[in-house]
Amino acid sequence: MIYKMTKMSLFNHIHIDEHSSTPKYLQISNAVINAIESGLLKSDDILPSINEISCRLDMARDTVDKGYRYLKSIGVLISVPGKGFYVSDIKPKGRLKVLLLFNKLSTHKKIIYDAFIAALGTDAYVDFYIYNNSFTLFKKFITEKKSENYSHFVIIPHFIDGHEFTQDIINTLPKDKLIMMDKLVPHVTGNYGAVYEDFELDIFNALKKALNELSKYQKLKIVFPKKSYFPTEILEGFLSFAQEYAFSHKVVNDILEEPIDHGDVFIVLMEDDLVLLLERILNINFQIGTDVGIISYNETPIKKILLNGITTISTDFEFMGLAAAKMILEGPLEKIAIPFKYTKRNSL
Repeated sequence: MIYKMTKMSLFNHIHIDEHSSTPKYLQISNAVINAIESGLLKSDDILPSINEISCRLDMARDTVDKGYRYLKSIGVLISVPGKGFYVSDIKPKGRLKVLLLFNKLSTHKKIIYDAFIAALGTDAYVDFYIYNNSFTLFKKFITEKKSENYSHFVIIPHFIDGHEFTQDIINTLPKDKLIMMDKLVPHVTGNYGAVYEDFELDIFNALKKALNELSKYQKLKIVFPKKSYFPTEILEGFLSFAQEYAFSHKVVNDILEEPIDHGDVFIVLMEDDLVLLLERILNINFQIGTDVGIISYNETPIKKILLNGITTISTDFEFMGLAAAKMILEGPLEKIAIPFKYTKRNSL
């Protein structure tokens, strides 16, 4: 009877979130660990078989097997041939459980994610969600998840709309568990951690480093769509630079409608706009780096080789992920400004 009650209780404890970017096998593993930490499962308790969980949760057997193998690898479970899986004497202590919220998927976000996950190591459980730059979805995740037993909340706060209420939602989180990545949000109170960019100063200083190359062109154009999650501080830094050094300049909202003239330099924030711009320039037989210049915002590996190299201005995304993980592992929570770099290539 005890065996059946234990199995039924564990089934009630496993909640698979179809919307989470966290793999299902890790969701199963986390549910077992939570059951141990809450006292629902104790040392030497037997767990449901792989087939039982697979049938009960309508889940692939391989997924459940992978979750159990992970629990064995960290010493939570032991297996006895012919009998099944048992809770080990070793119980996880002080386990890290992190809610990670990204605004979108992209190449540079993957660099952050990979560095962050690698630095945390296998003992940390990371619950990963993408809110697609939607403040409504971001608010939903925070509201639903803030009461769960997370050791840390790590968020990248970029939105297309609704951002005027961002600080109200973030302020509901415990600040001793909060780390913001990529940007600071005004009016968030308390002593929280952050690994951030100073967008206005960063772009100003990066363009200043490119001054010699920019001086051979006639007009600076920054491609900044009206509906964008990019901070307006980027525009402010661009305008300050253009005015400081007497460059003719323009803010372009739609790259498809903007004329491309000899002597233009385009600063492109979005990857899709970069592709469209390159196609248009090649179609009119302009020489990139001579007739027109291109600076792309945010470094990615492909830009090192694309058309013999695309000039970039970019933060250090690997550093961002590593620094956030280090705060979690070693403390203290602090605010760290990320290095920003100008990388000259043939497109300028």
